[in-house]
Amino acid sequence: MILTIEIYAIDNRFQLVHVALVSRIWPLPVVAIAALSAPLHADPMPSTPFTLRFGGYGELGASLYNFGANANRANGAQRDLRLELDATRFVAIVQAATKSGWELEAELEIEHGGTGSSREIDYDEFGEFETELEKGGEVQLEELYLEKTFAGRYQLKVGKFYVGIGHLSSRFRPTEYLAATRSEMEQTVIPGQWDEMGASFTAFLGRVRVTAQVVNGLDSTGFSSSGWISTGHQAAYETIRATNLAGVVRADVEVAHGLELGAAGYAGGTSRNRPKADLVISCADGNPDVVAPCGYVSAPVTLAEVHGHLERNHVRATALALWGRLGNSDLITDRNKRLSNNAGVARTPVASQAYGLSLEAGVDIGSWVGLCPRYALEPFARVERYDTMYRTAPGVFDNARFQRTVGTVGAAFTIDKFLTFKLDVAHRRLGASELRPETTVHAVAGFIY
Repeated sequence: MILTIEIYAIDNRFQLVHVALVSRIWPLPVVAIAALSAPLHADPMPSTPFTLRFGGYGELGASLYNFGANANRANGAQRDLRLELDATRFVAIVQAATKSGWELEAELEIEHGGTGSSREIDYDEFGEFETELEKGGEVQLEELYLEKTFAGRYQLKVGKFYVGIGHLSSRFRPTEYLAATRSEMEQTVIPGQWDEMGASFTAFLGRVRVTAQVVNGLDSTGFSSSGWISTGHQAAYETIRATNLAGVVRADVEVAHGLELGAAGYAGGTSRNRPKADLVISCADGNPDVVAPCGYVSAPVTLAEVHGHLERNHVRATALALWGRLGNSDLITDRNKRLSNNAGVARTPVASQAYGLSLEAGVDIGSWVGLCPRYALEPFARVERYDTMYRTAPGVFDNARFQRTVGTVGAAFTIDKFLTFKLDVAHRRLGASELRPETTVHAVAGFIY
């Protein structure tokens, strides 16, 4: 017996139209013909009231350095001349809105075209740290939150969003700052474009905007000499530890047309967000069945900042002054230096206080040199000074190399406020005369789509 199935026709919707089933019992054939009309469809997407909008931004960059990559030497980095090219970032943003006032925003960022990995603690291997390569390309979910607007002036966010400290919480697109790179000070003293998970409430009260946020705290295992608390931003593990929360309050006031001034504060714990419960208070009579029978060492972070932004006629300028304090920095320093090599952190001394100052200003001379109104040509200057080891606890070494003064001059050429080309020179001096200064030339092409 021979059994075959013959397909006579399939239309352009992949609908099976005509099938012949042939059964041949030698020598008499028997043919049965059937017409099938059931279409083959993918699982249907559920219909929702969301209206989608897509956009984003990106940057491509080149940097020329006159110093070597290793700065951990007695006299600073060696003299060298090296060029680096970078697909700095590509960001895709999805916004979805409904008539009921609920909105969704998601922001996905691909940085540097590198590799990404995550760490976990494997307690089957005696609590050792393990690092796994999980994705081809450094992909980060910068934002993912639901937002609801009430009475036209109150906004509630729940999810992952930017922390309301500094300028990069709101002005992070390449056309929103003048230099080729984002503020070095702001990206070093605190996490650059700082995002966390929690809830945020904003009230728009005429010329005043007030924001209050509750978010997960930082992880003190990542604190370091060069980056202070910025390197404690939780990004290495698959989940976010939020046993220690943090609170943020920010106020912005439009004091005049084109001039906005504001201030913000942050306070939150860090010791209970460490991967292991290793920053605990020692006690002889503690209950062995309790992780921390006598409690955890307090390691709060407190930040205060004032900021300003001017955009009037041909002038653009931003200013930021930031100060921060870390409690029990000596105990964190002592514990961090005993962490496993596999933890992937610096294990360097941590300061009790850090500060940063930044001022950037530029003038659009496009119309003065005959450019059409679509084009902006803005020579600018930026001055920054910051110290991530400003004050240290007794017994913690204050390394002068982490006091940095950076002067940057350059120009930005922008077309229709969506495409920008920038060229600047940044000169960095360190806090001791024997440390060699460092100069970098940056060239960047940025866009908003």
